[in-house]
Amino acid sequence: MEHAPRGQWKSKVGFIMAASGSAIGLGNIVFFSANAYRFGAGAFYIPYLIALFVMGVPVMMLELGLGHRARRGFPEAMYGVAGIKGEWVGWFCLLNAAVITMYYITILGGVLGMWIGAFGSLWQGHAVPAFGLAEGTLSNSMSYFFNMISRYDTIAYVVIVWFLNGLIVWWGTKSIEKSVKVFVPLMWIFMIVLIVRGLTLPHGTNGLMLLFTPDFEVMKNPVVWQGAFSQIFFTLSLGFGIMATYASYLPKDSDQTSNAFTISFLNCSFEYIAGLAIFSLLFCFAVVPNASTLSMTFFVIPEGLGAFPVGAQLFGILFYTLLLTAGLTSSVSLVEALGAGVIDKFGVGRRPTVIAICLLGLVGSTFFALPKVIDGSLANDGTLGLTLLDLFDHWAFSYGLLLCGLLECIFVGWILGADKLRESINTTSRIQLNRSFDVLIRFVIPAVILTILGFSVWSEVNSGGPYGWNFEFGAHPNLHIVVLAVWIIFTACGAMLLTAAGVYQRKRKRERGSLLDGVEG
Repeated sequence: MEHAPRGQWKSKVGFIMAASGSAIGLGNIVFFSANAYRFGAGAFYIPYLIALFVMGVPVMMLELGLGHRARRGFPEAMYGVAGIKGEWVGWFCLLNAAVITMYYITILGGVLGMWIGAFGSLWQGHAVPAFGLAEGTLSNSMSYFFNMISRYDTIAYVVIVWFLNGLIVWWGTKSIEKSVKVFVPLMWIFMIVLIVRGLTLPHGTNGLMLLFTPDFEVMKNPVVWQGAFSQIFFTLSLGFGIMATYASYLPKDSDQTSNAFTISFLNCSFEYIAGLAIFSLLFCFAVVPNASTLSMTFFVIPEGLGAFPVGAQLFGILFYTLLLTAGLTSSVSLVEALGAGVIDKFGVGRRPTVIAICLLGLVGSTFFALPKVIDGSLANDGTLGLTLLDLFDHWAFSYGLLLCGLLECIFVGWILGADKLRESINTTSRIQLNRSFDVLIRFVIPAVILTILGFSVWSEVNSGGPYGWNFEFGAHPNLHIVVLAVWIIFTACGAMLLTAAGVYQRKRKRERGSLLDGVEG
């Protein structure tokens, strides 16, 4: 089977914007701020920077080098590393990313709903009939959010977000490049406006002081280091197959070391200024970001913005426009990575592939938006959809991404040979990698990831919740076990089926080749 012509970035700027736009998402704006506060604010920055250079940049180079070397989708690139086993790893990573894409787009649907509410109703009190709560029981933004997720409105928002994703990836690199050239500069402009507003408010500098004042005693806690290394992996879009896919669209003479440093620098710079904006805005009103990503997005930040003496509505619209824009540049890259894998492997047309991914993804996202109330007390997540989102996020994000990174390093470091990939990268790079790259890929990074995973498993076994092994959720005991089983079947078993389909395709191709040779003979 002849491979269909592949897209190519028109410019390096377009690629950098697309890759940095993929890395810059909801996690940079709210997840980083929540983690920074949780792990000692200023004390989090030093472990974070160490994690960036020890693990983030080297794995970024690995993925960019791998995709550029193969010039194919991620499963095909991994097949070139380790044959059928490598192909399975490629599909496992993409299917794990597909799970994350589904609930990530559901979150973006919620962001779209909050953006609509920011024009007026977000700042008003609401009764929440599904939870039996009268108006005034919850704060304005919380009542708006829980009223929204307990209705079917969110599913409509999810449909819109999936449509936007499909539209942006419809023409491949051409449409993606055009969109990021608009979205990425807008994200920076909006964030700078929020920073200026935060720092010019009374006491806005208090948050700034906390953010950049390290508590070295806190750094002795291993949890801080675990949080920093886990954050780096997620924030740079590593373990998704995205960077390998985007690099596969680059010209043959592209400089991958400079690309890796540029993307990492832009992403982490945005993350730093996002922390500055969030801390300065919230501390003006003694609101601290001691919350999860969802709580920060839907409760804490809108409550802080709602306390503005003037301009609450304007800055609410601005904030949710920023979140929606950043989220789209990330979700588009997730959809493109999966689409490229299917197109390159099976030779399917782009448009049928995009339609199929969007329709199947919409079905998955709908489950995460189900409004059925299973926890009326709001002790946990409230609705079935939000509960499923929380549990799938736990397995696909906390374990799946790190496992993908571990497998990448093992297969590239020990089967292909880190030195071979290094030599390939050095061929077109001004900054030459030395043997320390091999040591990091083969020994240091796998050891760090195994330590984090081991610590997470130990915490699971020895904790009573919310994800301990004896955990029961409301009227659905052991729902987390069901979610774990579904996640494993979808990713591991799904990867086996796709790998088997690849084996069958190669067999048929060889048979056709042999038949043609016989006819010609």
